[in-house]
Amino acid sequence: MAYGQTGTGKTYTVGQLGKEDPSERGIMVRALEHILSSMSLETDSMAVSYLQLYLESVQDLLAPEKTNIPIVEDSKTGEVSLPGAAIVEIKDLEHVFQLLQIGETNRHAANTKMNTESSRSHAILIIHLQRSLKIKEENTVSIPSDAEHTLPGDLPLVLKSKLLIVDLAGSERIDKSGSEGHMIEEAKFINLSLSSLGKCINALAENSSHIPTRDSKLTRMLRDSFGGTARTSLVVTIGPSARHYSETSSTVLFGKRAMKIVNTIRLKEEVDYETLYKKVEDEVDHLTSEMERQQKLRQREKMQLEKRLKESEAFLHDLKMTSTMQIENLEKEKHQFEYAIKRLMQELEEKEGQNNVLSEKIVHLETSLNEKKQQQLESFSTTQILSETTKAHEKKVGELLRQLEEEKSRSASMKGHFNVLEQQLSDAQSSAQFQENTARELKRDLSKVTEIFTNQVHSLEGRISQLMSEKELMYKELKSAQANVQDEARRRQSLEAEVVRLKRSKTDNCAEESKTLCGMVRSGSGLGSEAFMSKSGNFKETLASQRGTISKIFEEVGLPNVLALLKSEELEVQIHAVKVVANLAAEDINQEKIVEEGGLDALLSLLETSENTTIHRATAGAIANLAMNVSNQALIMNKGGAQLLANIASKTDDPQTMRMVAGAIANLCGNEKWHAMLKQDGGIKALLGMFQTGHTDVIAQIARGLANFAKCESRVISQGHKKGRSLLIEDGVLSWIMANSTMFPPSTRRHIELAFCHLAQNVENSRDIIITGGIKELLRISRESSRDDARTLAKKALNSNPAFLKEIQ
Repeated sequence: MAYGQTGTGKTYTVGQLGKEDPSERGIMVRALEHILSSMSLETDSMAVSYLQLYLESVQDLLAPEKTNIPIVEDSKTGEVSLPGAAIVEIKDLEHVFQLLQIGETNRHAANTKMNTESSRSHAILIIHLQRSLKIKEENTVSIPSDAEHTLPGDLPLVLKSKLLIVDLAGSERIDKSGSEGHMIEEAKFINLSLSSLGKCINALAENSSHIPTRDSKLTRMLRDSFGGTARTSLVVTIGPSARHYSETSSTVLFGKRAMKIVNTIRLKEEVDYETLYKKVEDEVDHLTSEMERQQKLRQREKMQLEKRLKESEAFLHDLKMTSTMQIENLEKEKHQFEYAIKRLMQELEEKEGQNNVLSEKIVHLETSLNEKKQQQLESFSTTQILSETTKAHEKKVGELLRQLEEEKSRSASMKGHFNVLEQQLSDAQSSAQFQENTARELKRDLSKVTEIFTNQVHSLEGRISQLMSEKELMYKELKSAQANVQDEARRRQSLEAEVVRLKRSKTDNCAEESKTLCGMVRSGSGLGSEAFMSKSGNFKETLASQRGTISKIFEEVGLPNVLALLKSEELEVQIHAVKVVANLAAEDINQEKIVEEGGLDALLSLLETSENTTIHRATAGAIANLAMNVSNQALIMNKGGAQLLANIASKTDDPQTMRMVAGAIANLCGNEKWHAMLKQDGGIKALLGMFQTGHTDVIAQIARGLANFAKCESRVISQGHKKGRSLLIEDGVLSWIMANSTMFPPSTRRHIELAFCHLAQNVENSRDIIITGGIKELLRISRESSRDDARTLAKKALNSNPAFLKEIQ
């Protein structure tokens, strides 16, 4: 046993491992090493228990979950035992190092002014030794020859021993150690147990009839080592400083009194009749059970073969049914694709036919125009011929007139031939008159033909101008359609660019906000509140402008088009679309529209099929926003959303994705109607599994979800609508809280404290809370928690629960 003031080297002397340097090893390692080198593997065995006495509670350092281990004393022999403590058999020296390292890790220690690693508990290493021997029984009765092979001639002898190596916590004064808060409570219990130990040493040194071993659990555990059959060694450690004169003097006096104690050594031998009986009994039981096992094995094999045959037949039947259904579905899909292709081909042919008709119309118009031009040219040539004919007739008329003049001159010259010529003259005149009439008729016909031709030319020009206007109108319509297509393409490109810009802006703003918040945490009160409010205001303005831009895009494009982009084959388009939907879902006014248009189904489908981490993160964030609405929670749970979120949590390693998933599950935890389904779908286990990331934001969401779950469950139980043990405890949440209660930052710890206090309100959880040492946690919360509601709940649980009151007393 090592005794002395805190910081004087007790743990160094007794418990130093010295794994790298053997010269640095403490008494524990040296004792175990010596025993291992001296023992025989055939006849000897060694096992250890490593315990600590912390706040008057015996705890197992090798199995931290075992607390409040009882101390049992044998009324006949006075032996002290600790049922329930872990007893580990030692294999080799490496195994010793592993066990002692585990014990030192689980032992309570703290930083004080006198020691940076001050032990806050008494450590006790118990080494159990046993040696098996065989001796010839002296007074053996005669045994028949036929029974000699059934009973052994030698009886087993067992030598037992127990070695206790105790590293006591150092006595300390509060003014010197600087202990405060919970450490004062620890120091009080340490000094109390050391005081009881001093009283026992004084009583033994003075040969008093009464030894006050029951004043402390420490003296009760060491009872059989005080003045009994044990060989006891005491290591006294002191500090060389004159400042600690009183403590050094007290320590030396303690050692001086302890040297007056006289122990009587006694060899402890036992004949192991129980082992002998058990050996024969086990042999009979073994043969009986082996025969029964063979029979059961044959029956089980037969049943398994029949079961496998039935399963194979059922599987074959299901496989046939599934294959048939898949073939039918493929056939239906094939027909649908063929019908769609046929319809598209028909539309394509119709478009081609329309284009051909337009082309034929244009060609026909051009042909008509050419024909009209040709007719105009022919009409023009006819007019020219008529004019030439008229000119020829006029020429003939001139010639006739000249002939007439010649005849007149000839009549004048040839009077003799007057009568003949007169007759010829009258004939010529009548002929000239006829020709003149014919010329006038030809002129009239020419004017009519010219007028008709002019009218036809005017009508052709009007028709041509009409056809040209129709052609221009068709060109305008075609250009307008092309412009609309180009506008739609530009509009889509602008939308995608806007989404990319929003994504980058959101990422930059989130990074800026994180930097601002981190700066506040690091600089403390040195950062002015005005600067923070200014940055916070700028961020809110930026966020509001982003949401305004997204709302504008939403109004212009329409929700169906945005949701349709979720099914795009391009990954970037899917990512931007999911982020837009997530931002829209942050507004209550948009959530109902998103769900009505099938947005929730699309998000869950994307969460199930996509393998992209960014899509998982954005989709989980959108579902988390939708899960803030009670009606949406029912849809999410009924569509298997909790199970999908749990699957994503088990697959991803990205902390931001886990934060979104944990936030979504935390929102679902706030509705007691879905607690059972949430547990069944693995939501609670998913929350606990994400704790391994160690990311602060993820742990904060986990704590918030557990607090929501415990609060709603506590409210339902208090109203009398539900009874029984908490679903959280069934999934191991209570053990998780107790194991990690000191690892959380203050903001997260407040949620954990609320969850734990709400669990403590249910009487059905009392046994689990007591077993896991939750009473101490409730006491701590009732005194030290920074939240008034947590302290109130802790006090209410402690004062209203009879089991807790009994445990405290």
